[in-house]
Amino acid sequence: MKKQKRFKTLAQRQARIGRLFVYPWLVGFVIFFAWPFIQSIIFAFSQLDVSPEGYKLTFVGLSNFIKALREDPNFIRYLTTEIGNIVVNIPLIIMFSLFIAILLNQRFKGRTIVRAIFFLPVVVMSGALLYVFESNSLEQFNIGAQAGMAMSNSPFLRGIDFRMFLVRITGNIPFLMPVINAIDRIYEIIWKSGVQILIFLAGLQSIPSSLYEVAQVEGATSWEVFWKITLPMISPIILVNVIYTVIDSFTDYSNDVLRYILEVAFRQLNHGYSAAIAWLYFLIVGAILLILIWIISKRVFYMNE
Repeated sequence: MKKQKRFKTLAQRQARIGRLFVYPWLVGFVIFFAWPFIQSIIFAFSQLDVSPEGYKLTFVGLSNFIKALREDPNFIRYLTTEIGNIVVNIPLIIMFSLFIAILLNQRFKGRTIVRAIFFLPVVVMSGALLYVFESNSLEQFNIGAQAGMAMSNSPFLRGIDFRMFLVRITGNIPFLMPVINAIDRIYEIIWKSGVQILIFLAGLQSIPSSLYEVAQVEGATSWEVFWKITLPMISPIILVNVIYTVIDSFTDYSNDVLRYILEVAFRQLNHGYSAAIAWLYFLIVGAILLILIWIISKRVFYMNE
């Protein structure tokens, strides 16, 4: 008896394509990162002594982790600062990105150029300018200029403390401080929103136009269309952008915790303790991500479900 050919469903075919994209990453991880990954766990529970002949490991148990949580004031201070920045930055970046994406989704002349301008920081920061920021070359240049040029005393070269400027204008009114802090972060928010804007644009363009046509026939206002159609339809995209923003912020070049981990490893040459605080940082970031995913997933709407 001839067997009937079984056809795969659309979901199965899409899952297969997704796995094909994941396999190269898995192969690369096994080849390049699996052993350093395991080695870092071993280092975290050890004291590492480096010598010309190599290195010697002495098992110390949880001592490195206890030191980070109880004895090291720098790690806790840097960690709480970064978590505080994340709490402020996530809503600002998501709201700004969604607002700009909605504007860029409209039809107007020069739309492509404007889209490119907002994505430009992402492209720039992947190249030479990232190296400049990491090595602080601009600051070094300014210091050198101050030694040789009287012109460097200009406030335009030294930079302006915009937050202090706003505080002086408003008279340091307590209830205005959240607004001032948000305004002071405008540069950072714009700089970190390029990818999120692009993802939101893709999500907005994937919404079926028939939904908007039906809403228009029913006489829905633009405000109602946004809350009843646009926002629910892009709620999965909001979840993706929140995850991306958290990971991007916690791994940013200016992150104090990462700088401290590198300092402990390569300046203090305490590789065991550096591995321990790196793993602590990884676990804390993972826990924050899981909590955010759990909270936001309850409000995510999937059209096909």
